[in-house]
Amino acid sequence: MTLLDLARGPALEVAVAVFVFGVSWRLLSLLLLPWSHDKSIARAGAPPAFVGATRGFVRHLWPPKPFVRTFILVTLNGYVFHLGLVVIVFGLAQHILFLRGLFGVSWPNLPSGVIAVVSVITLASLIVALARRLTSPVLRLISTFDDYVSWFVTVLPVVTGLIAVSHLWAPYETLLAVHLLSVALLLIWFPFGKLMHGFLVFLTRSETGIFYSRRGAEI
Repeated sequence: MTLLDLARGPALEVAVAVFVFGVSWRLLSLLLLPWSHDKSIARAGAPPAFVGATRGFVRHLWPPKPFVRTFILVTLNGYVFHLGLVVIVFGLAQHILFLRGLFGVSWPNLPSGVIAVVSVITLASLIVALARRLTSPVLRLISTFDDYVSWFVTVLPVVTGLIAVSHLWAPYETLLAVHLLSVALLLIWFPFGKLMHGFLVFLTRSETGIFYSRRGAEI
């Protein structure tokens, strides 16, 4: 078995299985916890829970007005690499073929040149995020091993993907294998590190929105 056979066969199969099981386990472990009934009296005109949840989620998409100047660049940079990763994953033709093999659905791909530009911008944005973490005394103090590993396993597929499509330093089959192994590493780490916020953010922000809208608080 060649490295490429290992990467696109057993390695990815195990990684996808761990990802699905891990994400399901994390979500179910939260959703199946005993739910305490809110015994407080809702304010007059309190919106339904769904409306409050939606407002809470949307409200946190942007910093509060007093902090816009302070956090505008950080917020924009966060959107750059998050949206960049989405474009890379769901816009590259090879990724769409892989997802079609898993789910049986596909969609038009973006030109490879567009994906290359987005990948470079995304990589630069991730480096800026790391630089801020390393240079900010507060962020450096509260950062944990999880933060750095999560950054590493996120940036690694972007770097290996750029190298693979550029055919640099090694045969394409080897570069593709390394890229696939980096993706497998990301999938395995995802459910057990802070990358899980990609799913949990919808639950936490919605719960906050429901809690405060019931009490009439501004969020």
